[in-house]
Amino acid sequence: MTHYKVFAGKALVGHSALESGDPPMGVACGKFLPLPAYSLIQSQCIATRDLPQSHLALSIACPNGDPVPADHGVAILDYSVELGEIEVHAVGIGYTRYAELFPDHVAAYYQDR
Repeated sequence: MTHYKVFAGKALVGHSALESGDPPMGVACGKFLPLPAYSLIQSQCIATRDLPQSHLALSIACPNGDPVPADHGVAILDYSVELGEIEVHAVGIGYTRYAELFPDHVAAYYQDR
């Protein structure tokens, strides 16, 4: 399984397989697997999970280091207190690049139609 790297600024804060998404909306998301550095921003992620998180400078990179072009941002939705789950969402990935990065998401979308 491919693991994408999640950054806050230059700090690697976790990983995700980005195992699901919405191709027409350009959204890739998945379970967030935090690293110790996540503890530095966790309280901010919890407090702003329903708000823009641009102040955290979140980004996602492919395993080879190439950026995932999330033109509308990256968000960490931390529901660890309530549900024991944390997700990461990348929003605004152009369709051509989305199809290159997540061909399984695209195939599943068209199969379900």
